[in-house]
Amino acid sequence: MTSQVDLPVSRIRVLVTDNLAQKGVDLIRQTAGFEVEAQNKLSPEALKDLCRDADALIVRSATRVTADLFAATPRLKVVGRAGVGVDNVDVEAATARGVVVMNTPGGNTISAAEHTLSMLLSLAKHIPQATASMKSGKWEKGKFLSVELSGKILGIIGVGRIGSEVARRAKGFNMRVLAFDPFISAEAAQALGVELVDLAELYRQADFITMHTPLTPETRNMISAPTIAQMKDGVRIVNCARGGIVNETDLYAALVSGKVAGAALDVFAEEPTTDSPLFGLPNFISTPHLGAASEEAQEAVAVEIAQQVIDYLQKGIIRNAVNAPSVPLEVLRTLQPYLTLVQKLGRLASQLSEGRLAEIHLGYRGEIASLDCIPLTVASVKGVLDPIHDSVNMVNAMAIAKGRGIRVIESKSTEATDFASLITITLQTDKGKTETAGTLFSRQDPRVVDIDGFRLEAVLDGYLLVFSNLDVPGVIGRIGTLLGQNSVNIAGMQLGREKRGGRAVSIVNVDDPIPAPVLDEIRRMPNIVYAKLVRV
Repeated sequence: MTSQVDLPVSRIRVLVTDNLAQKGVDLIRQTAGFEVEAQNKLSPEALKDLCRDADALIVRSATRVTADLFAATPRLKVVGRAGVGVDNVDVEAATARGVVVMNTPGGNTISAAEHTLSMLLSLAKHIPQATASMKSGKWEKGKFLSVELSGKILGIIGVGRIGSEVARRAKGFNMRVLAFDPFISAEAAQALGVELVDLAELYRQADFITMHTPLTPETRNMISAPTIAQMKDGVRIVNCARGGIVNETDLYAALVSGKVAGAALDVFAEEPTTDSPLFGLPNFISTPHLGAASEEAQEAVAVEIAQQVIDYLQKGIIRNAVNAPSVPLEVLRTLQPYLTLVQKLGRLASQLSEGRLAEIHLGYRGEIASLDCIPLTVASVKGVLDPIHDSVNMVNAMAIAKGRGIRVIESKSTEATDFASLITITLQTDKGKTETAGTLFSRQDPRVVDIDGFRLEAVLDGYLLVFSNLDVPGVIGRIGTLLGQNSVNIAGMQLGREKRGGRAVSIVNVDDPIPAPVLDEIRRMPNIVYAKLVRV
């Protein structure tokens, strides 16, 4: 899907940083009416100065595009990220300033998949260690006894674009592939030739494990001491996705003990990483975030993002935007508060649900039902997929849902409710149903007003502790005391209950993430049904 709006084409200035491949720079330079300046390793102040009269900024991963930068560059219309992740771009600040943020979700897929397989092979065959041995003047043929990939079980956590390509290549090595991904249908998995299992089963069976998920509160430290304990003795672990998914301290202990036979990391919790206890272990190999660093991938994403920026500034065509649907800008201005609401509501519902997603139902009631809700439906689906898919955007959200066998249903009713407009997102999985409803206060402040039939009113912003409990005295006080003892500041709290002494659902807004041990302690408290930390 694309949209087209009229934008001026005279003296369009583009600033490019982070050593974008020359083909991308040349494409902009050769376009009539455009001028381009390429600079690298800019300080924040230098970047701000150069952006003051720029219409577009194109970056890779090094340049930080902050709220301060957007505030100081009123002329800026679009930020292009040559790559998938937009962690270095303040997307919310961009949206507030009306700046479109685009990425290139498909350009590095093959490179990342090939790098993952290279790491798998290097682990199995001890290639880095053998190379280092020979370069030190040794011939230690008997030291590096390898294992074969053929006949082994590969566990893939996340079978999106990259995970799917890894699966296809692993099948070529005659590996049996197990996959965990709650957002892929059984039919799609069968077509890919992988077996869908839950995480516990994947950990129990896999000889090799590789992750291809975004970094979220749910996936942070996914691979840690408790999950490693569930794995087969001698498992080998690869992470070419996001730093922080693997707890490096726990991985070190498992490598030393031999529980994990070998590990390969392309990404680290803190980057750049030049000193780590892992580097001293003979069964650990690493690369400096090279998953997308092939000549072909760098040229592909450079040309792709350059063309996207040109099309937007020259013709108003929006492609691969992470913060704007493919609609005319004048319509976007009207819908923007609702777009923010539904994305946050979708993220909330997604992180609260359990099981494999089969259906997303969007319900629009009241005044909102009289508008064109298609962009809101797309934004809702994007919000639902955000926590588990690192490259979903307004353009590809529906295609990703369809590709994973997820049904998207929309219903409307202009019948009045307690609110002028009410939007409901209901997720149906193989384990049940999760329903969230939200509205705008003062026509711009997104709030959740219902979770699974429990009426409440909470701000949708930042980190939320969502928990259900039996409505007995002392539960709220114990949780508040525990958070205070662990320096977690409470920004707000709302409670909804079915009746006195029955079930209750509460939302606690917190300023910072709640440490995993503290969250586990909350879950173990008497009368707690469930407790989850979500980020919206």
